[in-house]
Amino acid sequence: MGTTPKATLLLLLALLGITLGTGTAHADGAPTGTDVQVAQTLGARELTVIIRRVDTTPSPLRVDVVTHQGTAPGTLHLTAAADGVVTSRGDVVLGAAPGMYPGTLQVDKPGPWLLSLSDGTGPAATIPFLVPARVVPPWEKATYGGFVAAGVFLLLALVVGIRARRTAFALIPAGGLVAALAVAVTGALLSASTPPPPAPGSQLDPTFDNVTDPYANAQLSTVDYSRPPVNLAVHTEPGGLRLALTDGATGLPVDDLLIHDNALVHLVLVSPSGRLSHLHPVRVGPGDYRVRVADPETGTYAVAAELVRRGGGVQLARSTVDLTGTAAPAPEPPGAGPRTVDGVPVDLSISPGTPTTVTAHFPAGDLQPWLGMLGHLIVAGPITGPDVGASAAKAPAWAHVHAMIPPVAGQVDRPDETVAAYGPDVGFTYTFTAPGRYRIWLQAERGYHVLTVPAVVDVPTTGAGR
Repeated sequence: MGTTPKATLLLLLALLGITLGTGTAHADGAPTGTDVQVAQTLGARELTVIIRRVDTTPSPLRVDVVTHQGTAPGTLHLTAAADGVVTSRGDVVLGAAPGMYPGTLQVDKPGPWLLSLSDGTGPAATIPFLVPARVVPPWEKATYGGFVAAGVFLLLALVVGIRARRTAFALIPAGGLVAALAVAVTGALLSASTPPPPAPGSQLDPTFDNVTDPYANAQLSTVDYSRPPVNLAVHTEPGGLRLALTDGATGLPVDDLLIHDNALVHLVLVSPSGRLSHLHPVRVGPGDYRVRVADPETGTYAVAAELVRRGGGVQLARSTVDLTGTAAPAPEPPGAGPRTVDGVPVDLSISPGTPTTVTAHFPAGDLQPWLGMLGHLIVAGPITGPDVGASAAKAPAWAHVHAMIPPVAGQVDRPDETVAAYGPDVGFTYTFTAPGRYRIWLQAERGYHVLTVPAVVDVPTTGAGR
């Protein structure tokens, strides 16, 4: 073999080295998923259901259920269903002690799924969740395809260079090799600037096709993700409430709520005397949510439902409902200062100003996350008249403020309620926009028990923001 064929082979081997040295792109077009935490008021139980992330299918689906103080022991019956077909069943046995109880189901394909929970005494709760697919984005396909084609052209160039009488013929597949490498390298370089497709579940409706190939319907410049607001109708039923959620435009049941702050619906009830209940209705069907209300007071309750609709953002729907019960009225709470809540000493400080700072000091730094947050603060006011529920329902200010969990570098999933490592101070900032008397309720979890700290804040004319 002459010098020209040797030079040709050396050139091809050098190009092969470039191909191998470049490597393959490891970016994934769809997220591998994270743990899904969903609060559920299932009958008399306040639970947190944790659906552990699934990276491949088929595979086991781990479901952990966190119970709180006062939760009765018993058995929860779980099912996993896709396309309306139940594919797996299992049980979670809840003990008398609060904490986490595990269960295992099976999932066999990516796409939208429904997890159903039932204790056998009432309607089952259904929680939508997604099993992600391994999606290859277009730029990655171009990169992989370019490298594969480069390998094929390399072999052809070697064969032609060795067997052909004229080594110049080897330049033809060598040209294809160079072109294939150009495509591969261009795809890799453009990967950083290629926008991701709309996320199935949060933007696109979570159909099987959208989950497995979100790029197919990704019309990034023309898709309008906005949706009309939700209409809320509150109905009483024996032992609780039924919430009917309908589309503001069509009147059809709404079935595209997203999990927001670890719940599909955050329902806040304020009794006639000012007692607050923060509940999480269970989904029993499209637009149909149920919740138990234990021993209510007689009178008018303020109702506030906080939810997120796909493409619609956070929405607060407010209403009232009249309930009948035997619970004694709650006394008016104090303002700032020490108090004892469910046997736990809490010192509440309120620093007036614009904004106002509200800080609760607990006995130790052993607070647990609840609903993905360190603490929650509900504000309603100004309250006028003795009927707190009716006044809160029409109050101009209604707010839900959070105390965030400190971020941890490299932590993908948010900590669950088994992590008791926060506090002892839980602080909030809020701007009162008008003078008057406000009711606030601060909530934090300690020892698997959600503590609700009520207080009164009197905002003078000079202390309100303008």
